[in-house]
Amino acid sequence: MHVHLKDQAVNGGKKQLMKIVLIISICLFVVKFAAYFLTNSNSILTDAVESIVNILTGAFALYSIYYAAKPKDEDHPYGHGKIEFLSSGFEGAMILTAGIGMIFKGASSFFDKDELQNLDWGLYLTVFAGAVNGVMGFVLIKRGEKEGSVTLVAEGKHLLSDTWSSVAIVFGLVAIYFTKIVWIDYVLAIVIGLMITYTGFRLVKESIDNLLDKADVAHIKEVISLLEKNKQDKWIDVHNLRVLKYGDHLHIDCHVTLPWYDPLSVSHEEVDAIGKLIKNEMHEKIEFFIHADPCVPPYSCSVCPISTCEHRKAAFDHRVEWTAANVLPDKKHGM
Repeated sequence: MHVHLKDQAVNGGKKQLMKIVLIISICLFVVKFAAYFLTNSNSILTDAVESIVNILTGAFALYSIYYAAKPKDEDHPYGHGKIEFLSSGFEGAMILTAGIGMIFKGASSFFDKDELQNLDWGLYLTVFAGAVNGVMGFVLIKRGEKEGSVTLVAEGKHLLSDTWSSVAIVFGLVAIYFTKIVWIDYVLAIVIGLMITYTGFRLVKESIDNLLDKADVAHIKEVISLLEKNKQDKWIDVHNLRVLKYGDHLHIDCHVTLPWYDPLSVSHEEVDAIGKLIKNEMHEKIEFFIHADPCVPPYSCSVCPISTCEHRKAAFDHRVEWTAANVLPDKKHGM
């Protein structure tokens, strides 16, 4: 009950944060387009167009956080967390589209020869918008990493990329103001478009990888390190380890080899101890499926350190050091 209430509080906090981000994004949309109409700058226009993307993706991110928080049901036995990957993919696709559009707009401006004006006002408004996006992006990334939210991290990376775009625009506007070289604006629009396109591509790729259950290498290494550091004599072997992400939840399954002669209740205690160890050390929302395998004499005996075993069929040789290379395959050690 306590855990459920804590989850509700966390999800409520994430929704509240995204509501604030969405409202601020709408305000910055007005600021950036005001800067464009004042200056007629293509580079500022690229920044303004991205603010439309910020609003759309922010709205989808807010919905995905709401939907991901729904409890498991018969149709979704693993929960609804994967919608966060869909949200980050949508965000990436929108950013990618906007970036390509910006590149074409910047390139076409070489022929249209747009005339710039009021660059000082454009500079002030761009600095303001960039600073606000930078603060929001930093907060979202930190909060997302703390709570395992792919949606918050993706939105934060998007806003930080927007900030770097604003930084580039500021330098460009300053250069144009002093040199009167107008084509710098067109080049800036293309460069910023390329930067944004890369950010969008990266988010789409990460989303696809997560939806296809790509191995979570960082968490796999952390789990294996914990098991290796805290392994007990009865934990003869661990293999077929899998770590998958479902929104802010981790799904971990593996096979652990235990003494064949132990009662089921004793084996269950060992399996439970593994689960508690990982949960206590990683401090994340984790669901376990740990399958207990019986040891197989004499093959398992060579890697089993239980000196009091009365059923040993072969001498103990060495204890296997668990690494990603030998824990991920579906094969018992010693066989």
